[in-house]
Amino acid sequence: MFDSIIKAGRWFDGTGAPSAIRHVGIKDGKVAEISATPLDETGCARVVDATGKWVLPGMVDIHTHYDVEVLLDPSLSESVRHGITTVLLGSCSLSTVHGDGELAGDLFGRVEAIPRAHVVRAIEQTKSWGSAAEYAEALDALPLGPNVASFIGHSDMRSAVMGLDRATRKDVKPTEAELATMSAMLTEALDAGFVGMSSQRLLFDKLDGQMCRSRTLPSTYSTRAERRALNTILRRRGRALQGGPDVNRVDTLISMAASSIGLWRGPLKVSLLSAADIKAIPGVAKVFPFLARIINALKGDFRWQHLPVPFEVYADGIELVIFEEFGSGAAALHLSNDIDEQRHMLADEQYRRRFRKDYDNKFGPRVWHRDFFDADIVDCPDPTVLGKTFGQVGLDRGGLHPVDAFLDLVLEHGSKLRWRTTISNHREKVLNVLAADPGVQLGFSDAGAHLRNMAFYNFGLRLLRRVADAERAGTPFMTIEHAVHRLTGELADWYGIDAGHLRVGDRADVVVIDPAHLDESLDAYAEHPVPEYDNLSRMVNRNDDTVTAVFVGGRYVFGDGAKDPVLGTEQTGRFLRAG
Repeated sequence: MFDSIIKAGRWFDGTGAPSAIRHVGIKDGKVAEISATPLDETGCARVVDATGKWVLPGMVDIHTHYDVEVLLDPSLSESVRHGITTVLLGSCSLSTVHGDGELAGDLFGRVEAIPRAHVVRAIEQTKSWGSAAEYAEALDALPLGPNVASFIGHSDMRSAVMGLDRATRKDVKPTEAELATMSAMLTEALDAGFVGMSSQRLLFDKLDGQMCRSRTLPSTYSTRAERRALNTILRRRGRALQGGPDVNRVDTLISMAASSIGLWRGPLKVSLLSAADIKAIPGVAKVFPFLARIINALKGDFRWQHLPVPFEVYADGIELVIFEEFGSGAAALHLSNDIDEQRHMLADEQYRRRFRKDYDNKFGPRVWHRDFFDADIVDCPDPTVLGKTFGQVGLDRGGLHPVDAFLDLVLEHGSKLRWRTTISNHREKVLNVLAADPGVQLGFSDAGAHLRNMAFYNFGLRLLRRVADAERAGTPFMTIEHAVHRLTGELADWYGIDAGHLRVGDRADVVVIDPAHLDESLDAYAEHPVPEYDNLSRMVNRNDDTVTAVFVGGRYVFGDGAKDPVLGTEQTGRFLRAG
């Protein structure tokens, strides 16, 4: 009767309904039966004993940057191995639908810390599409590991229509014909099943390449009329706007959030980046749920995206996106492709004076706490500084300013200096409030980007651990059923895609978790080479005892730390079309 059976596990259906011990039968890629009594195993090719384990729908990652990697390695195994069976592409106004390799390299390289040369080469070698519909068909022809859905990127459309130079100049507005072409591109993408459009207004996301280097992303130059026209299409079609307001301009946050209001019109689905407990602005965490309640009370359909784990980042030397948010840091990253000139600037006292001034400016909105006493050195050719903060190194070197201690070490060791800091989400109680709030969506892993800086592929597992720990301690902040729903069905339903549920007739995207291994191992990081990027060492998570089996489309693809041969060689996931 069945292709696979998962027996005797604690089953969650992804709706938030009570869990129960059940036996799940899979046939032809679908859930064929869910039974309280054992199923007939005769002729069944694979039987997974889930006694003492949890059986839940595959999790949904709503914010990734796999747009390049999926073309080279469609297994996307770093997410699949942690129970993610559906990923959304096209975040932060960036997609690979309309631009050529050079444009994609300029858009993705510096913003998402994916080496530009690899981006250019990947698009030039694989691009066979010329429209959103053809792009969707091209993805759906790949041997996808997980399911894939996508936003269309505003910056991708704008630069393809206007040219990158004109699209990133304040004195240039799109002509009526260009605006009509962008509107047609968006309409065509929605017709092809894209979940919506992503747009970015954050000013510290900078372009790579040479022609327009260090200008902000094209969507940050968009006009009010342009945004209104594109939002009207999204509103009419019931699709989502994913947006990133600029932390230094409150008006961008208010306008993007208010666009969701539906008092005199239909609501617009809006998901903004991001609700976080920011160290630099500790009180702001209370603002996010409050603003969501106001917008939704005005008949909006508004959500914040939220990474439900501490936002810990690593850096090699000065290569870290947080430095983009102030002038002297951005100036250093502008010279990342000219190391000699960058070193000359870092040694210059006038430049250091600017950096110290930026560092000491602790007032106003910002993402980084700008505290080198809260930045630990984890690797360096000089063993005397290992385990110390840059602030402590400065004290050890005769009372140097922390900025000078940092820059001295960067000059001495370059990218061999590796350090870490936690920017946000450091207080567990605040995290729990955000994770349970209905105005917040769980996601924002940035999987596929910032390869040397972060690894949040297992964010769902880490949330489930926190929920289970709180329940055992008698201080629950949500039920396990609710947590599963928040990571699965709630997200799939909001974006309108066929995922996130585990009921009879649903797609058989399933993950089996051993709750005994929802433990401290989830906090560890590892590194693993990316063959498609010339073996660049990527930060990853490894929780092979926690996830014991993953199925996508009814096919077993991963378990107990090992890929099944079908993963990435045969199609298990599909391009999921919204609506």
